[in-house]
Amino acid sequence: MNDKDDHPAGLGPNTRLSRAGYSPFDYHGFVNPPIVRASTVLFPDARTMETHGQKYTYGTRGTPTTDALCHAINELEGAAGTILLPSGLAAVTVTLLAYLSAGDHALIVDTVYGNVRHFCDTMLAGFGVEVEYYDPSLGAGIEALFKPNTRLVHTESPGSNTFEMQDIPAIATVAHRHGAIVTMDNTWATPLNFRPLDYGVDVSIQASTKYPAGHADILMGTASANAAAWKRLKQANGALGLCGAPDDAYQVLRGLRTMGVRLERHQASALAIAEWLEACDDVVRVLHPALPSFPGHHLWKRDFKGAAGVFSFVLATGGTHDVHAKARSFLNGLELFGLGYSWGGFQSLALHVDLGERTVLRGPGEGPVIRLQIGLEDVVDLKADLARGFDAMRRVSGG
Repeated sequence: MNDKDDHPAGLGPNTRLSRAGYSPFDYHGFVNPPIVRASTVLFPDARTMETHGQKYTYGTRGTPTTDALCHAINELEGAAGTILLPSGLAAVTVTLLAYLSAGDHALIVDTVYGNVRHFCDTMLAGFGVEVEYYDPSLGAGIEALFKPNTRLVHTESPGSNTFEMQDIPAIATVAHRHGAIVTMDNTWATPLNFRPLDYGVDVSIQASTKYPAGHADILMGTASANAAAWKRLKQANGALGLCGAPDDAYQVLRGLRTMGVRLERHQASALAIAEWLEACDDVVRVLHPALPSFPGHHLWKRDFKGAAGVFSFVLATGGTHDVHAKARSFLNGLELFGLGYSWGGFQSLALHVDLGERTVLRGPGEGPVIRLQIGLEDVVDLKADLARGFDAMRRVSGG
């Protein structure tokens, strides 16, 4: 990881992860908080009930278990407050709904997660919000797209599937000059490798499904706001009635304890495989921000402390016109890499990326884009599996 040590508490990342949200003597000394499942909460008297004069009032408003996770995420993000949502997608959509109304204009990065794009093009458009997609490379040049009614800029750096980097501080400076909120999907880096709120972002979003949970068995999202943006985010969350389940919060909190050591392994293995792929004849180029060959590498090196285990590469077509068949033959030749969505778990995954929905920045045109999630397996075994995929692809195409 990069040699950036700006931890405000003076503690290392793994120490902070081990202790974040940690208050054992609130629970009789037990190391982990209990799972409190609740809908109804009782009040000692009518006056307390009328005034909501106690910490917990109803299950949707939080329990000791969900609070423990929120406190941990607040500490990691440097946030004034965090809400828990049932998925990473919900964390983005609730955040957008919190700050956008009919007649508003929103700038959404063109490399945004595909399901967020669908929400913007359907739900937000139906609510009367004008959505405009922008090139992730704009930086301060995004100012040319601002209108009097621009209320929000949504960022995702690196971008989904092709990993374009954004100049987040420059974008935030412009947005705040125009009175707009800046939101960021920071799932790839996690707050261990990039803390959005420290760079001018107002709301940092994570799909806890990925690295925080870490075992491909939980769906959850978090949205963490600075002091200025927190009240409105919390109000919107309460109005929509969405909340994270206590059992899932417990699992994510447990996953946080090992996230640092897992990320180190994901990063090291992914870099080793990315560098190996750069030398493969069957690969046109590798899309990984931590590689010096990547166009946005300077931004990653400037702002980020480390990388994740997810990146893509472009398959060489070898003159084959049916690039989808070529991609399918490669994927079908894999044995260790699972064919599945999501990432952040222990198993390596692969999929053929569809970039057809983009309207501003087209994807690589040299061949099909394959996204890899590098899990916790041994690198030598994963390289051998990728080689099997290339062999299968060549056999099908007659190479």
